Amino acid sequence: MNGYRGIFPGVFTMGNAVCGFLAILSVFDGQIVDACWLVIFAGFLDALDGKVARLSGGTSQFGVELDSLADFLSFGCAPAVIVHSLKLSQFGKWGAIISIVYIMAAAYRLARYNVMADTEEKRDFVGLPVPMAAGLLVSAIIFAYKIWGGLEYSEYLVTMIVVCAFLMVSQVQYDSVPERFDNRNARIKLGIILTAAVALLISPRLMLFPLLALYILYGMSRELYRLFTGGYEKVTGRQLVRRKHRPEKRLGDHEHH
Repeated sequence: MNGYRGIFPGVFTMGNAVCGFLAILSVFDGQIVDACWLVIFAGFLDALDGKVARLSGGTSQFGVELDSLADFLSFGCAPAVIVHSLKLSQFGKWGAIISIVYIMAAAYRLARYNVMADTEEKRDFVGLPVPMAAGLLVSAIIFAYKIWGGLEYSEYLVTMIVVCAFLMVSQVQYDSVPERFDNRNARIKLGIILTAAVALLISPRLMLFPLLALYILYGMSRELYRLFTGGYEKVTGRQLVRRKHRPEKRLGDHEHH
């Protein structure tokens, strides 16, 4: 009977992969905004599959590896295809190189999480999570189409995909969603999450990009502060160790990486 428990989270994981593939097909059909929303929906399914796995008791190494493959398609390949079709194709081979660098960074980020673990007690993300990077890119496009009816200031999109690629392979620390809210810091995070959720419900097309941008900029600014106050070795010297036991997926580990 236990073997069937993996079916429940697997449905969400497969839905994630299907959304990523449909996003790429939508780009080929010229439906850019639809493609972006499919990536966002893939992120929603990705955030749920870990929780479902824990509730159903269906966590497994197979599920973790399958989740990474789905994430690579939805948050690595699909955003790269979207951005390339909108802007990077104008740069010829250099545009292709930028897209490839982003895909390689996403693959590295996903693989690194599967074999390495952060030894810090907080278990925050080391490097920008791949779904967050993808979410920033596609939400910027959604935001632009909502405000201007098309892609304006497209040079910033090129900057964002390069910065996201760097942050994914970096050791910049980003907060994860706490498992318990039994201390002051965790309750503050809960308040921020609830406020962001309300803002998204009111106007998702306008609020998603600013919220993701603030999350990413906060992690960058905090790391710069640590660099200047603690020194280079303190920031880059976070010890990573090989996993002996794979933890259950946690809600908030959007790519669970």
